Amino acid sequence: MGAVRKAKTDVGAEAAVYMGVAQSVRGFRWQERLDGPLAHARATAISQHHGLSDLMGRVLAARGVALDDVAVFLDPTLKSLMPDPSNLQGMDRCAVRLADAIAARAPVAIFGDYDVDGACSSALLARFLDHHGTPARIYIPDRIFEGYGPNAAAIETLVKEGAKLIVTVDCGTTSFEPLAAAKRLRTDVLVLDHHQADATLPEVHAVVNPNRQDDISGQGNLCAAGVVFLVLVAVARELRKRGFYGDIAAPDLLSLLDLVALATVADVVPLTGLNRAYVKKGLAIMHARGNAGLTALGDVAGLTQAPTPYHLGFILGPRINAGGRIGDAALGAKLLSTNDPIEAAQIAAVLDRLNKERKTVETAALEEAMAIADQQIEADPGRAIVIVGSESWHKGIVGLVASRLVERFRRPACVIAWDRSGDGTAGEGTASLRSVAGVDLGAAVRAAVAEGLLVKGGGHAMAAGLTLKRENLAAVDKFLSREMAEAASGARAAAALEIDAAMTASGATVEAVNLLDAAGPYGQGNVQPRFVFPAHRIKFAKIVGDAHIRVMLESGDGGRIDAIAFRAAGQPLGDALMAAGGMPLHVAGHLRRDTWGGREKIELQIDDVADPRKLA
Repeated sequence: MGAVRKAKTDVGAEAAVYMGVAQSVRGFRWQERLDGPLAHARATAISQHHGLSDLMGRVLAARGVALDDVAVFLDPTLKSLMPDPSNLQGMDRCAVRLADAIAARAPVAIFGDYDVDGACSSALLARFLDHHGTPARIYIPDRIFEGYGPNAAAIETLVKEGAKLIVTVDCGTTSFEPLAAAKRLRTDVLVLDHHQADATLPEVHAVVNPNRQDDISGQGNLCAAGVVFLVLVAVARELRKRGFYGDIAAPDLLSLLDLVALATVADVVPLTGLNRAYVKKGLAIMHARGNAGLTALGDVAGLTQAPTPYHLGFILGPRINAGGRIGDAALGAKLLSTNDPIEAAQIAAVLDRLNKERKTVETAALEEAMAIADQQIEADPGRAIVIVGSESWHKGIVGLVASRLVERFRRPACVIAWDRSGDGTAGEGTASLRSVAGVDLGAAVRAAVAEGLLVKGGGHAMAAGLTLKRENLAAVDKFLSREMAEAASGARAAAALEIDAAMTASGATVEAVNLLDAAGPYGQGNVQPRFVFPAHRIKFAKIVGDAHIRVMLESGDGGRIDAIAFRAAGQPLGDALMAAGGMPLHVAGHLRRDTWGGREKIELQIDDVADPRKLA
């Protein structure tokens, strides 16, 4: 099986079909998330012991919450969930070196990634250093001309500008050659990262990465900003030990959790353990509008309600990413680190415009990529990974296109932006890869690097990046397909839509959603509850916005709920909704708040449908 772990198919293969839906319109088997008598017994025990509703008991039990852990799960706190930072390998050495720089007011260069996690991590460290009066310079590489991670030319420039210490955030773990340049220039480097690591690490002063192979802290699910926050806690502790805080007040680290929350959601790391505490507390901080950049970005995006993980992942995150994708990569970090509301408003406006341009570029590339992928799957239905490329695609949007391909074909996808070589046979390509649960992309890409098939590459289980020479495409395709074959096949065989409970339109109330919110925040690793609305009639259906389908569902008792299926037009899901014509469908989806016009109501975000008339 190589470097890729096998998909978990035991539960999926044996779980009972829910409401008789063995194959939905989207090709999924529906199954109850809370499966088996023991799980049902735990749900009942949770409800009775903690005085919760049956629905809440089901939701908590289905997410693996033990009876004794319910209180902590419903109120995740940093005090109860945050480890001693010293548990992370390299942390103490890192904290001492950074504290030395602060004590000496020595200039620090922050080298960050160009995505949301990199921008948030850079801003976190910059704000911390600024509080202590330490000169800090953020450097974000150009996505097109420099690529991901440190490069020797940039390192040399930072040293020439006077940096006495370089800190890489959300990158650096595999940057051996570039960081060797810093060592030659006698400049210390601290690497703060979370990406998968080989046994050999760069020769730098300290590497703090919970995913380095000798780290046993158990914090491998953190994003880079989550790691940086732990570093700041350790540095503040070191400075306090030295008696540093007197003339200068100790920093309010909790006020920085809005940035940690944004990065945690946008980087799609599991919302379990410490990450849930980060996001829950960070959302409250964000609602207080203390960060000038986040406030300006929310305003330009029309965000008028208390932020939720949805807003972080789909409203704010894409706008910050737009700078790194098709504009100035440094805009996101600059926005999040500024205290000037006028500057923040100006940057937010630029990012909002770039995001609109990004959508246009992405739509054109996606249409072409879908056509190529359709041909690949038609020729080989069992293909483990979809690999598509073009010289006309912008490097900044290939990751977004890969995510859409994964949604459509339910298997890993690799999207390559080729350099323009003229004859179509030479040159290099920059690719982003996205995966499905159970298929470890990061391991497969690192294995390809070890085989000498890639110029460079790295990442984690669900997302990765690589650079390859055009003449190696066939070999890379063959290698990745072989590495992922068993796991990808198992993942598709186990493809199921998990259902928490059945509900009617009349029961989808604001009060019900308030109750469910107590088990949030929801996201990767703590999935949002999904409900089935059985045999609800589709009263009307229309296409709105960018290929979305809006409908109204009506239950047998006359209850109604508005619903929307995103990006469904022209897809099997959208076709089924448009053709329903007042007939009943089983509709599965997530409940969400809609505050349009100042009045709060609940609507359904549709994931899938099944025709009850066609079920055996």
